[in-house]
Amino acid sequence: MSPAERADALIPLMTLEEKIAQLVGVWVGADASGGGVAPHQTDMGTGPEWDDAIRQGLGQLTRPFGTAPVDPVAGARSLAASQAEIVRASRFGIPAQVHEECLTGFAAWRATVYPAPLSWGASFDPELLEQVAGQIGRSMRRAGIHQGLAPVVDVTRDYRWGRTEETIGEDPYLVGTLGAAYVRGLEGAGLVATLKHFAGYSNSRGGRNLAPVAMGRRELADVLLPPFEMALRLGGARSVMNSYAEIDGVPVAADESILTGLLRDEWGFEGTVVADYFSVRFLERLHGVAGDGGQAAGLALRAGIDVELPTVDTFGAPLVDAVKAGSVDEALIDRALRRVLVQKAEQGLLDEGWQPLPGPAEDVRLDDEQSQELALRLAREAIVLLRNDDAVLPLSPAAKVALIGPVADDPMAMLGCYAFPNHVGPHPEQGLGLDLPTLRESLAELVPGLAYAEGCTITGAETGGFAEAVELAGSSDVVVLAVGDRAGLFGRGTSGEGCDATDLRLPGVQADLVQAVLATGTPVVLVLLAGRPYALGDEVAAAKAVLFGFFPGQRGGQALAEVLTGAVNPTGRLPVGVPRDAGGLPATYLAPPLGRRSDVSSVDPTPAYPFGHGLSYTVCEWSDASVSDAEWAVDGEVTVQVTVRNAGTRAGAEVVQLYLHDPVAQTTRPVVRLIGFARVPLEAGESARVTFTVPADVTSFTGVNGRRIVEPGDVELRLGRSCADAVATLPLRLTGSEREVGHERRLQAPAHIDRNPPEGRG
Repeated sequence: MSPAERADALIPLMTLEEKIAQLVGVWVGADASGGGVAPHQTDMGTGPEWDDAIRQGLGQLTRPFGTAPVDPVAGARSLAASQAEIVRASRFGIPAQVHEECLTGFAAWRATVYPAPLSWGASFDPELLEQVAGQIGRSMRRAGIHQGLAPVVDVTRDYRWGRTEETIGEDPYLVGTLGAAYVRGLEGAGLVATLKHFAGYSNSRGGRNLAPVAMGRRELADVLLPPFEMALRLGGARSVMNSYAEIDGVPVAADESILTGLLRDEWGFEGTVVADYFSVRFLERLHGVAGDGGQAAGLALRAGIDVELPTVDTFGAPLVDAVKAGSVDEALIDRALRRVLVQKAEQGLLDEGWQPLPGPAEDVRLDDEQSQELALRLAREAIVLLRNDDAVLPLSPAAKVALIGPVADDPMAMLGCYAFPNHVGPHPEQGLGLDLPTLRESLAELVPGLAYAEGCTITGAETGGFAEAVELAGSSDVVVLAVGDRAGLFGRGTSGEGCDATDLRLPGVQADLVQAVLATGTPVVLVLLAGRPYALGDEVAAAKAVLFGFFPGQRGGQALAEVLTGAVNPTGRLPVGVPRDAGGLPATYLAPPLGRRSDVSSVDPTPAYPFGHGLSYTVCEWSDASVSDAEWAVDGEVTVQVTVRNAGTRAGAEVVQLYLHDPVAQTTRPVVRLIGFARVPLEAGESARVTFTVPADVTSFTGVNGRRIVEPGDVELRLGRSCADAVATLPLRLTGSEREVGHERRLQAPAHIDRNPPEGRG
């Protein structure tokens, strides 16, 4: 029988209570002894006792590894024991689907911590990211996990938002391409990938977490939805998590037009929609669109949510009572249940002889050499060199180097808020559970005699450490000044979920420390370890070099030290612009003409460093840019080519970026937007011919009638090193009649790289 047939045969045999039990999770923590799972009800909110929770069956287990430190082998044994209890307790013996967070790796104690998603974006390397996700997925499957709550494919719109660090960047094409790669890695390892947060969450007013979203359906369709389309169609994600947001007064958790009309009816999605944690109850408690838990459950089910997470709440007794009272149609429960059972059948959870672990618990290792090497590779590719005046970098081996700053010797400065040590909170008695070298430790291995001063703390107001820092800077040949963030949750950090900012000035007195050190006149290399871009305008103009690391993970200290000393050539590119002014309302590069500098406003939003920018220790030359045809049919494609040569003396990588400029359209359009890119590694002296196959579909946008169209007319394709640095401009004319396109349109302009092509090839 097919998974669908098995689900259809099972549903009529189940009682109402057994059906609803498959639509909930229970938040648990693994027993450190390996003997079973015990609910952490005092930590995680109210919920039933374990025996009561599993009597009718259970849909999901919530974060058995990601709740408290537990040895991986003991955790796997504990999970297996709990699954055996679930199977024995109910009539049908259906195991629970187990989910965990995996945004920066498996969010478990002693698991490798990879760079945060902004670093994914900075790498511009979907192939490497797919390998990373595959490695993460395999480690999770060995531990008995079935579903990963990642990736986040929200497009960041306001850098003040604390969860900017969880996004891949500010461009939907970049986010979608890398998000799809991450999904392919997880799904290829046998995990159900879950897309977050569908949709609109990142466009909140003032960059405040869960604040109302004010935008039109055109912005939703053209900026925020495409990454979800790409991750579903090109990645194959089997689950979606709803957004907490309300859009124009309607919470997404209760929005049938988005979760069913768009996602299922238009896009054809057949997987499961899981509730972001507590979002169903939030319909009553925060949004005020439901009067009680039963009404909230009914709204969520009608909208299209299938599973309430993280634990039994409105989908428990309130939903049972609502169905029996006739206020919620049992057919809605059957609809959700069918999706849940089909997915469980696809994973083998309904098979006779199913085993909770694919191998012995003793084989569960979450921080092995291969994982660390992938984390290091990604960190190396994600470090972005923004400025390098007078070639102050790489550091001279003979230089007397001072390392100053509050994040320089802080291991947590490498980690995003969804890394286990930050997300779960401190457990001093257990330790971090992994080797996490700081920048100071890593740089000291490569720079003999490295001197250090903290200067100040990340958030404090004390300036007493300035004097020591200034004295050290004045007696050194060069200063590496490391400033930035500490990730956390709900106010426990300067970046992360619920850690929003009022402006983009460095936290605490760090900006004052920067000024004090710059005033010494000693050459300064400014290093930022952060979860959002901070303003780097005139106040840091005296810095000779600027490096940015977006929470580069467990091996990030090593990667930064290697870049600083020249052992590694930086190849990262900005996934977000770096603003010039801290107080101006942040704006991404996806702006129409009046969203940029103009004569009608005294505020200039031009960034200090634009999206896509990044420097290297080598020089790449571009030549022979061409397009296959100046006439471009609205249902056709063109070929764009350019030759890139490494004219320097060391290996490096160029990121060739392809942008669209549409000067006249029926709605205002971004001046440029990314429609293709290729990361091109090159040895010294090596050349490559980069070829983009560009379908007209990628020029589409939402027209005045609300439908997505390809509009005829003049356009330009621009090959550039960033959104603001076009190397070649290729004019074309889209020909034919206006053409409507939908979800099945071509979503990408794939690139092919031909190495060492014959000279003069065009």
